[in-house]
Amino acid sequence: MDLHLKNLFDRFQEQFGSGPGLGPGSGTCLMKVEGISSNFIKSLFKASAALYRTEPWRRLRPGHLFGIRVGKDSDWYGKKQPFPCSQFIGGDGGDIGFYMFRSENDAKKMTGSRETIRVPNVELLRVTYELEKLMFPSNRKMIKSLSLEASGNDRFPVIDVTRCTSSGELQFRNPTLEELKFVYAFMRAISLVHPLLQADKEGGSNWTRLICFDPFIETVDIQWPPEIAKGHELVAVTISHPPGQAYEEKTSSTASSTPTKYAEPPDEATFKDIRVNSNSSRYCAMCEKEVNGEQSLCCGRCRAVVYCTSLCQKQHWKESHKSMCGLYKAMMEREEELVMKIFMFPCSADQPCKWLESLGIHQKGMWRRKCSCYSHCPFGLLPVKGGLWESWGGLDEEEYPGDLPFRNQVRDGITSPILLSGWSEYYNLRSLPLSSLVADILSHPLTVYYILTALSINSKNLLLKGKEVILHYLGPEGEMDWMPAFAEMGHLLNGLGNIQIVMVGPEVPTSLSGTTSGISSRVRVNLVRGVYQEEATYLPSPHVIVALNCALDRYSNWIGALDLIQAIGVPAFFTEPSEILCANDKQVLRGAGLHITHPVTPNPFRSPVKNHNSSTNLPSYSNGFVLGPTGALCVSMVK
Repeated sequence: MDLHLKNLFDRFQEQFGSGPGLGPGSGTCLMKVEGISSNFIKSLFKASAALYRTEPWRRLRPGHLFGIRVGKDSDWYGKKQPFPCSQFIGGDGGDIGFYMFRSENDAKKMTGSRETIRVPNVELLRVTYELEKLMFPSNRKMIKSLSLEASGNDRFPVIDVTRCTSSGELQFRNPTLEELKFVYAFMRAISLVHPLLQADKEGGSNWTRLICFDPFIETVDIQWPPEIAKGHELVAVTISHPPGQAYEEKTSSTASSTPTKYAEPPDEATFKDIRVNSNSSRYCAMCEKEVNGEQSLCCGRCRAVVYCTSLCQKQHWKESHKSMCGLYKAMMEREEELVMKIFMFPCSADQPCKWLESLGIHQKGMWRRKCSCYSHCPFGLLPVKGGLWESWGGLDEEEYPGDLPFRNQVRDGITSPILLSGWSEYYNLRSLPLSSLVADILSHPLTVYYILTALSINSKNLLLKGKEVILHYLGPEGEMDWMPAFAEMGHLLNGLGNIQIVMVGPEVPTSLSGTTSGISSRVRVNLVRGVYQEEATYLPSPHVIVALNCALDRYSNWIGALDLIQAIGVPAFFTEPSEILCANDKQVLRGAGLHITHPVTPNPFRSPVKNHNSSTNLPSYSNGFVLGPTGALCVSMVK
């Protein structure tokens, strides 16, 4: 009897839900929407499935409200955003889906502590993920006839617009084509940005299960599917939490494309003499005067900018820092998050030579590119002695990866590339102690591998099918002396697929240009001297383009290269040591017609060693952050 009641209750839950939500989907069907095409229905289901795979319900609850802005108000009927507020339901029971509201006020009225409140005359758009067996026949027929993509194993989205009458009953209608466009843009954007939410460790109460998140805002460029595109193929979608977050209009152009997570400082400055704890020389951000680290001051608000005297500090505040201080403060507050505490070696290199000496690897092997002592030697031409042990500077054998395959990585007799999520997993697979320093150099090859197997869906699929991926690697410098480290990518492929890396840049020595190195059985590297836009015609067409620690705003040659990337429409990924450099890059990329489809995010394979910056204290790590712009031709490839 108990088993019978349990089965009956489980079926009741499946059909009618329990907890927040308004119950199962209605009898609406997208095929009945005026003007809709079969291809757009397929695009909606693909976007819905992509969102489902990101599992927002793991962390998000109905109390987490999001603000939404898609394009300009004038793009929409009535010159206003159709549904500018959204919440996810199902994380704590009940229907799985998300609701979109006409206003934040409507969302708050309908959000109860344990259930969705039926508020008379409030209209909302619902997307609920339902089991196919419980759907109306019209929807099951549509799914079968169009071969629509499932969300998870056997769920499909049902989209309707719901209104509660004064008597408490629900009325349903089909969404309009314009409303579905809005939903499509939201699903594509929220899939990319909700994983970036950072939990506020100091916020919220101990007795509540609701996670509090730091204030958040991010804008991504989404491509309309070709069946609904009308000239403007891309649209900027801004997601904020909580609703009402806004970009600070007064900030300089450098910061305008970066989320303003925190309030800017008050209009009147309060100056404090905060001493900088540093043994190395610093340079005043205002007058560029060299000042001893212990004698230098920093901004009392953001603690990011270094000065020689309070006079320079006040002058810099008036001229430029006032508009940037809030942004810098936000970046400084992320330092705790960026520090990799798992490693058991000194992770601060204010003075590179002394740091290397303290570890016994100064002027040895590949570590020679970690200070300026060999700057006289052209990149790629460091004298090489001995084998792998010499290359890793004489580290103990157990402290660097050997030229050996990974163990126990064959499942059911099938091999496939190893997919990594971070340093802990890699060190564990390689049985490396966390006292090993190799992450500082392996950051370059493992960042490239992470891009190919986690960020670029096209290249990942090619490798999983055992095919070759061609990578154009722009602006190589010291990494040309790190080929033994790049050979590790071949072992990570685990017997499936191949990678051809074409390194192109003006720092490639003439004597090496045109050469090919088979650094492993599955990875080969071609070196080409020159600027990318002039050499690309003679190169094999790439699947992905990367540039690490690229500093796009510092070199004029990037302009032509970015123009070419925009024209050929190949996915490109860039890394930078710090967030402020990413903000500068976003300005450069947008100016070149490239659109940010992978937002600025911390790179799980950034170097754990903090870089020294002469005039700021901003967190900076080699390959610290990654962002992914794409040209107009390839945005549709990014799902």
